Amino acid sequence: MRNENSFRDHSEIHIGIIGPQALLEITKESLKSFPNFRPHFLNMNASSFDPTQLKTLMNDVDVLMFTEYHLYSMAKHSLEFSIPVHHVPLMGTGLYRSLFLGKNSYGLKYLSIDTVEIKYVEQILLELAEQPSDIYVYKNQSHPLQISDIVDFHIHNHREQDAISLTGIQEVAHQLAELNIPYEWVTPTEQDMIVSLERALLATKTRRNKEAQIVFGMINVDNFKRVVEKYTSEHDVQLLKLHIQQMLLDYMKQLDGHLINLGGEEYSFITTRGIFERETRGYKFIPLLQDTKSELGITLSMGIGFGRTAAEAGNHARLALRQSKELGGNVCYIVREDRSVLGPVDITTHTQYERYDLAITDSELLEKAEKAGMSAAYMTRLMARVARYRKFDYTAQELASTLKITIRSAHRILLKWMDAELVEIVGEEKVTHKGRPRRIYRLSFIADEHL
Repeated sequence: MRNENSFRDHSEIHIGIIGPQALLEITKESLKSFPNFRPHFLNMNASSFDPTQLKTLMNDVDVLMFTEYHLYSMAKHSLEFSIPVHHVPLMGTGLYRSLFLGKNSYGLKYLSIDTVEIKYVEQILLELAEQPSDIYVYKNQSHPLQISDIVDFHIHNHREQDAISLTGIQEVAHQLAELNIPYEWVTPTEQDMIVSLERALLATKTRRNKEAQIVFGMINVDNFKRVVEKYTSEHDVQLLKLHIQQMLLDYMKQLDGHLINLGGEEYSFITTRGIFERETRGYKFIPLLQDTKSELGITLSMGIGFGRTAAEAGNHARLALRQSKELGGNVCYIVREDRSVLGPVDITTHTQYERYDLAITDSELLEKAEKAGMSAAYMTRLMARVARYRKFDYTAQELASTLKITIRSAHRILLKWMDAELVEIVGEEKVTHKGRPRRIYRLSFIADEHL
């Protein structure tokens, strides 16, 4: 049983990421495309390998992923796994990049490789039109793996044949660098990481259990009254509605869903979570938004609701639609079982997720927000954006750009926030010799404890 089982957010998938710090940083960037994952990072290499730490981590997560193969191999010989375990294979664009760099820097006449599959090396060498005289492959005979043995292997091959070392282990790369032995450290690219994370996502029990969960969606045509005013006859308006419905029906076919016309400019639909996640590529791709804009000249707001019951999913879809409308439309937001929000979900912002809870529990903060005429939902969305960039000081111009409003509106909002003691002036920024200095405002209501 997991230690936190009673308190955990079951709408999320907890993943343990194990590896050296440099690779953990790469993984953090890739994880931005996977809002369902809640990562637990463990900085570890061969010399600091600790089965006890791994066992503790395994009790708190749904799936494990090792960023280096040798750590995965060591773990397999030390532990019995009760959850899915994966590693990032060095076979894709990362390996291609390393061989390409090695070719340009040293040539590839002789290669000395470890923890990299020779068949993938040979395949890429063929594509690079390279035919090395020989490739020496390290065969691990000891458990636990000894870094010194691998380094000695590469030293020997370099001295005997002037071989270039290709390693998948950071510690080996560092020691080779100190010895001035030419090498390439094969690291996964972001694309490699994304493929591995997708594989880990599909393997989790949590994910499989939610395959058949009902997903409720709501679609609203933005500014529909203004759109129909452009048409001179009711016949043209009806044709437009038919075109909209046809595009929605085509999209529902992809989702294997059921569409319901609620009348006027609003529709709802039902599908399953597994299909929705696959067709949106993990909440990153909704071509319907772009298609309706380019083909019909209209924009849509979408709200997606997840829930433990159909009624809960429907309520959450309405809340999500409201979030989309508040942002100005042409976006999709998702409200999950725990009422946390994901979005915007569309093809132009697939790596720019905001993530926040719909409810703020700080009563003093809510009182100040109400005094300034700011809704709690709007405040939490702003807090999510600031948290993403870790930026608390803004000029009116920067705030307008962040919130996608006019500078005039930003000045008006800032005055209200100042009266409510939500922001304070902390300095000035001089733009030109003749121009008036811009005031710099600190969003004092967004302190670290609120993020």
